[in-house]
Amino acid sequence: MKKGFQTITYLFISILLISFTSCKEEKAEKKEVEKPKFAWNDTSFSIDERVNKLITEMTLEEKFSQMLDVCPPIERLGIPEYNWWNESLHGVARNGRATVFPQAIGLGATFDPELILRVGTAISDEARAKYNEAIKINNRSRYAGLTFWSPNVNIFRDPRWGRGQETYGEDPFLTSRIGVSFVKGLQGDNPDYIKAAACAKHYAVHSGPEEFRHEFNAVVNKKDLFETYLPAFKALVQEGNVEGVMGAYNRTMGEPCCGSPYLLQEILRDDWGFDGYVVSDCGAVEDFHKFHKVTQTPEESAALALNSGTNINCGNVYTVLNNALNQGLITKELLNKRLKENLLTRFKLGMFDPIGLNPYDHITADVVDSDKHRKIALEAAQKSIVLLKNENNVLPLKKNTRTMYVVGPNASNEEVLLGNYYGLTSNTQTILDGIVSKVSPGTSINYKSGVLPFRKNVNPIDWSTGEAGKADVVIAVMGISALLEGEEGEALASSEKGDRTSIKLPQNQIDYIKKIKSQTEKPLVLVLTGGSPIAIPELHDIVEAVVFVWYPGEEGGNAVADVLFGDVAPSGKLPITFPRSVDQLPAYEDYNMKGRTYKYMKKEPQYPFGFGLTYTTFEYKNLKVSDSYKTTVTVANTGKVDSEEVVQVYISSPLAGEEDPIYDLKAFKRVFVKAGESKTVTFDLSKETFFQFNDAGKEVIRKGDYTLYVNGSLPSQRSEDLGGSKAISTIIKF
Repeated sequence: MKKGFQTITYLFISILLISFTSCKEEKAEKKEVEKPKFAWNDTSFSIDERVNKLITEMTLEEKFSQMLDVCPPIERLGIPEYNWWNESLHGVARNGRATVFPQAIGLGATFDPELILRVGTAISDEARAKYNEAIKINNRSRYAGLTFWSPNVNIFRDPRWGRGQETYGEDPFLTSRIGVSFVKGLQGDNPDYIKAAACAKHYAVHSGPEEFRHEFNAVVNKKDLFETYLPAFKALVQEGNVEGVMGAYNRTMGEPCCGSPYLLQEILRDDWGFDGYVVSDCGAVEDFHKFHKVTQTPEESAALALNSGTNINCGNVYTVLNNALNQGLITKELLNKRLKENLLTRFKLGMFDPIGLNPYDHITADVVDSDKHRKIALEAAQKSIVLLKNENNVLPLKKNTRTMYVVGPNASNEEVLLGNYYGLTSNTQTILDGIVSKVSPGTSINYKSGVLPFRKNVNPIDWSTGEAGKADVVIAVMGISALLEGEEGEALASSEKGDRTSIKLPQNQIDYIKKIKSQTEKPLVLVLTGGSPIAIPELHDIVEAVVFVWYPGEEGGNAVADVLFGDVAPSGKLPITFPRSVDQLPAYEDYNMKGRTYKYMKKEPQYPFGFGLTYTTFEYKNLKVSDSYKTTVTVANTGKVDSEEVVQVYISSPLAGEEDPIYDLKAFKRVFVKAGESKTVTFDLSKETFFQFNDAGKEVIRKGDYTLYVNGSLPSQRSEDLGGSKAISTIIKF
């Protein structure tokens, strides 16, 4: 009994010891998190307070170092190295693996802000995931950060501009709607953190010529400035709350854009209420004294930029800020103000918070080029494709066509999927890949490039046109690529440093198509790739179908095939007018809008803005406008194919075609209507919808009769002649 009692006692003591040891370990694990090493890491303070505390502790030299795009680390203050230059035009760009969405001009062709919000969200998810992984391996290099210099909301006013592919088209309203959605997707909706910082560029009045962008002065009147060139920037600031704005290379009305108090202070910050950071385009501040000749020294250039409102110098001119201070060209107070404006962005991104506190720290690498994001890329590509001609309903093609021949230099070319400012992926689907995957195993399908992209074949022997002519259908994948259009140093085949002097399809491609058609009566489907209008007046009448696919991204081949073979009905619309030739255009260097875009071009184009066919027909009826300008219209699908339609609302003022635009896009909605059914579409318009701009750039209501149009394309005769629906209209008196 005594032995048993001792055993119980020993067990009891052992349990107590184990419990005591366990409690000690638990308390050790639950010890309080160490207080932040620096006050600016303490999230109990507001971001504003934290930035002020940091700036107070910085030396002058340290402050100067944080005003450039490449910011060195300040170890004594716990500030890591950071590179501001990052790109995400249509996917995380120049930084390895990422989902490649359609080029921006293709995103514009979707006329689908909700889709673009999802595209932006996918891009920012991948951006955060890649950033989280980069930090783990101490990769803080260019393109590995979170401040993205996208989107490009310049107006594609002239189709010769090589960088027009980076924009959402020629219309300020369309650009605003697509741009705001992209920014919201990129920046996220967390009340405490920005997921990724968007940047509206290139502010302002910037659209070529590329060759002279470092010295060019864009002369523009106030009406065009406020009606055409500024609305998208204003919308991104006031509706999208865009975090950054990039100043352009050129001068506007005599002032360099990165050193213009009028643009950067009076309009951007004072009138619009912008409170983010301003970055110069790369090398633009150096242009002040080197090319624009508005200053004499780097110190004067740095002072002009800083005083005007440029926070970050992408370049190296701000390395002389100390000299500018000593020369009395800037003040310490101004330096602190500009430094605070750019540091606030890094704090909003959570870069000074403990890792794990920011919800975006938990986005993992499996989102990068994920199946979910590839599906969004596919949807975006499908909705961007524009059907320009479909004679005798040759499209969609039958998957069990007996024989088929694919020709053209762009059919198997992965480069035409990418455009410029792109990421990389191992999952690209060329247009040839997509076509081959659709047809029956019993279909005899063959492919030969047949022709070089931009010049005559060196070898005169032709083994392709005769074979192609014998097939039941020919698909010719032609067009241009980023070799011929783009930024000044990237378009290697451009003699104009990225721009095009001619907008026609390369002559060797035209001749090749003609040669095939001279040998066959069988249908030829012309698929065109490109980021800008391509004039084909010599081919439009001799080919049976024309499909414009832009630079459609990694899923482009599948999307094109989906449309060609009818798995998806085409629903893209042109975000830019396609002229017949450059002869219809004003001088490239002339920034006045007279004669430009669908708003002011009186000559009949090849294909109008907003135009795009599908595999069914739509009828518009029952247009009603209430006293509060609420507008309803019935859209009937009178064909046999379910399809989406982009319902577009335009106005013409009493001065249309004289002082005001001939047509002016004011609203649009993408709707799905089943074959044989109708849908009522509502637009909540207002009196402001009818504002026009006077010569002083002020919004006014014109007295007299306005015409309001609703249609699936520009309400012009040319749209109807090409097979578009007939517009419905009504008069509204003011």
